[in-house]
Amino acid sequence: MATTPPPIPISAAFHARLRLLSSPPSSCSPPSLVVKCSINAIGDTESSKNLIKNGAGFKNFMLSAIADEQQLDENWNELDKATQRVEVEIQKNQETEARKKKMMMMMMMMEYINHLETKVSKIAELSEARAMMEEAEYGAMVTERKAMNKNKEKLESVKAATISAIVGTLASLPISLTHENDAFELTVSTAITIIACALYGATFRYAVRRDLDDFHLKTGTSAAFGIVKGVATLDGRPSLEHEAGSLLSHAFNGAVCVSENVLIFLFAAAGLDICYKMEILSPFPVERSVSRTKM
Repeated sequence: MATTPPPIPISAAFHARLRLLSSPPSSCSPPSLVVKCSINAIGDTESSKNLIKNGAGFKNFMLSAIADEQQLDENWNELDKATQRVEVEIQKNQETEARKKKMMMMMMMMEYINHLETKVSKIAELSEARAMMEEAEYGAMVTERKAMNKNKEKLESVKAATISAIVGTLASLPISLTHENDAFELTVSTAITIIACALYGATFRYAVRRDLDDFHLKTGTSAAFGIVKGVATLDGRPSLEHEAGSLLSHAFNGAVCVSENVLIFLFAAAGLDICYKMEILSPFPVERSVSRTKM
């Protein structure tokens, strides 16, 4: 009796192997899944349907994963762009802050410069006002000093005239006594000598001024006054006769008279010079012109 072989089972052994193949580390593409399926047999209809349903779900899962990864890439790109925009905005803000700081520094510097210019202008105004005050004070001081010096000059001139009159009169007494026999004539001659010597003393002070060592100037003034007074004295005497002897006699008397008057004024000049050196008298001007000094 022949034996029948065992029936082949309807179910089929289904073996599915899933292997995840990732791209190289340097690549930016998402990993891919490779599914290898080997069918050893054909099963029943329900098992096949379940397998197909499971494959469709896995495919949907893979598609969803790929879509999520693409969305993730897009979000990452958006985040990268947003980060770049933020960095740009931060850089712009930093530059704006730096410009604001520079502007503030410039404004502070301008205010400080304006403050300094205001101070300088005030100092200039104060200096100008001070200079004007000093000028006014100096003018008042000069005016007052001139008034004081004017009074001093008058006093010194009176002193010079008095000293010259005294010395000249004393020097003229011996000469007058030899020429004048009458007391009235002696008195008149003495009075004329006093007046002439007083005028000579005042003139001598203004003529010599501070050139006290100028011998020619001092003797020149004495000679000038002596000649003028001697000629005036000759003019008051009796008229000359037309005889030769009389003419020579009058010429000799005139020379003697002029010499005597010159000698009188020389004595007066000597007395004034001694008083100058003894600082009894002050030369003209009393004070030297003082140059203006800044306080």
